[in-house]
Amino acid sequence: MNNLRHFAIPADDVERAKRFYERVFKWRIEAWGPPDFYLIFTDEADKPHGSIDRRDDLAAARSEQTEKGRGGIGWECTIAVDDLSAIKSAIVKHGGKIVHDEREIVGVGTLIRFADTEGNIACAMHYVV
Repeated sequence: MNNLRHFAIPADDVERAKRFYERVFKWRIEAWGPPDFYLIFTDEADKPHGSIDRRDDLAAARSEQTEKGRGGIGWECTIAVDDLSAIKSAIVKHGGKIVHDEREIVGVGTLIRFADTEGNIACAMHYVV
């Protein structure tokens, strides 16, 4: 009940974003519906967990809010990973950037924050619990 059902990754270059997430996180990504719309499967289940599609005009609203000093608008997503060092290398190798390097959260795990090829910010964490 009240579980996260779907996440969306906006992209200026949908194919570039698709390649990034396939290569870095090994997600299965399949075309579906309208042009430049893909479903993301993060595990072996037959149900998609997210999508990648062309960035819409909300980006302009976000940019305007950032210029007013409000910072980003939206949620921050954290992806659980087994090997944080390998993920960091893959992020950089495939065009992303490490925004905040490793930070330990005692009793939880080690976290990084990264930007994907489209400038979206997300986190990857090696959990210890």
